[in-house]
Amino acid sequence: MLNKVILMGRICKDLELKYTPNNTPVCAFSLAVDRDRKDANGNKVTDFLDCVAWNKTAEFMRSYMCKGQLIAIVGAIQTRKWTDRNGNNRVSVEVKVDEAHFAGPKKDKAARKSEPDTPLFDLPVSDDDFTELDDMSGVPF
Repeated sequence: MLNKVILMGRICKDLELKYTPNNTPVCAFSLAVDRDRKDANGNKVTDFLDCVAWNKTAEFMRSYMCKGQLIAIVGAIQTRKWTDRNGNNRVSVEVKVDEAHFAGPKKDKAARKSEPDTPLFDLPVSDDDFTELDDMSGVPF
């Protein structure tokens, strides 16, 4: 079986780093990915895909990437079941991001709202050496 996704798109809003009850960093975001065709009216078609990054990848993305930035991600499609506030069972489909890469020109430091002056850690940004939570019910989304 193979489950590998490679996408290039723009980050839809400024990234927010959160922590699970076990203090695991997690960053959920949407990626706007243009299709290679236009609709019947000649307009560009864009998909907005839910993504989630964990551990060092989440920290890296929050520190160095921002809204509107063109990035490339490598990961896998995953589904998770959860119960909403009204008690309804739901299923979410998202991309679990294993790697994140810059795909366009870097943003000017002045354009970044909350970029730290010093890096939090060094590259690489792959989460291959980390384990993730199987149960995301405690993730504060």
